[in-house]
Amino acid sequence: MDRIIYTAMSGARQILDQQGVVSHNLANATTTGFRAQLTAMSEASMPADALYNTRIPVMVTTPGADFSSGPISATGRDLDVAIDGDGWLAVQAADGSEAYTRRGDLQVDSNGLVMSGARPVIGAGGPITVPLGAKLSVGTDGTISAIGEGEDPDSLVEVARLKLVTAGEQPLLRGDDGLFRAAPGANGEAATLPQDENVRLAPGSLEGSNVSPLESMVAMIDCARSYEMQLKIIETADQNAQRANSLLSIQG
Repeated sequence: MDRIIYTAMSGARQILDQQGVVSHNLANATTTGFRAQLTAMSEASMPADALYNTRIPVMVTTPGADFSSGPISATGRDLDVAIDGDGWLAVQAADGSEAYTRRGDLQVDSNGLVMSGARPVIGAGGPITVPLGAKLSVGTDGTISAIGEGEDPDSLVEVARLKLVTAGEQPLLRGDDGLFRAAPGANGEAATLPQDENVRLAPGSLEGSNVSPLESMVAMIDCARSYEMQLKIIETADQNAQRANSLLSIQG
């Protein structure tokens, strides 16, 4: 059987994986602060003594994320914040480690914990807790101020400060939970980024996803056509093999 069948089959399988990434991006086109995942095709390594070195299987890689900013829209909500520039908001992941997100639609749960997408938001001393029933506001430097229930505006006090960081020269890595982390150190654990005093917020606003629905739809169509092309190659190779077998049987 012609080895091109295996090559085309490899391409079709990887195109399905690529389609999955594109679909995931499209599904998050309206998710606050979402960063699109990038995909790329690369050749799979072949043995040095491979007989068919002109027919190389491919594989899909995810080299990283698109870190370009999404559109910022004003909401007027006191606990909505959009990060101005390249900063990130620190949150606590499910395993207790520190991770980073651009999602700024903050909420307060029944215990007074400030949450971002169901994950506790981290301040200088760990997860941030605020007084229940208080009227909260967030400053451009991440300071959370509160007015107690039933108190006048003059009683405004600072209760916490969001931990805002920047990644520096080394890009952050996306985890399976959708959160970003610094590259692992020598011990294999992700490094914790320090507070960056220069990061500023836009209170009362939210940053949208940087996914372009139009580009994602075009990418989905391109993947579908590429998949059909690979299947056509497999069908053609199979037909050629059948014709060859027919010729051999006649000669025999």
